Amino acid sequence: MSWPFYLIALVAIISTIRVVTNTNPVHALLSLIVSLLAVAGIFMISGAPFAAALEVIVYAGAIMVLFVFVVMMLNLGQHTAAQEKKWLSSETWAIPAGLSVLLGLVLVWMLARNHTADDLFLGHQMVGPKAVGQLLFTQYVLLVEVAAMILLAALVAAFHLGKRNNDSEVDHG
Repeated sequence: MSWPFYLIALVAIISTIRVVTNTNPVHALLSLIVSLLAVAGIFMISGAPFAAALEVIVYAGAIMVLFVFVVMMLNLGQHTAAQEKKWLSSETWAIPAGLSVLLGLVLVWMLARNHTADDLFLGHQMVGPKAVGQLLFTQYVLLVEVAAMILLAALVAAFHLGKRNNDSEVDHG
């Protein structure tokens, strides 16, 4: 029963190595998405489906879309577009596509079998969203409040740093 765990771990390691060694930022981001999906699969096998769902939604979804958007906004010119067309070959997409197929096979296998708490690979019990919520708002409520205040401070700081100075644009004449 441990073969899905080791297969997903191998996919995560290979795709993470490709993130670090790839010189093209878009290709590195695609490999990072595969790596984050593999980590979500490891969470799922370990008995933490809520953490797996958060990994997919928050990291592989929202943050990676932001990264791809920033890379696309850089607009490095015509030379970069020609270089990207040259790099766009089947070898570039073969490894991420193959790793994604392996992740898909493990996902289909996990959905097809009857998953119970007795056959968890690493965990002793299934940790659902209710248990996470009860821990966050009872035992760890102070840490949740501190994290919320830090995020609020970062939001206010980002707003003030990004705000234009309107006094310089006003005509005083």
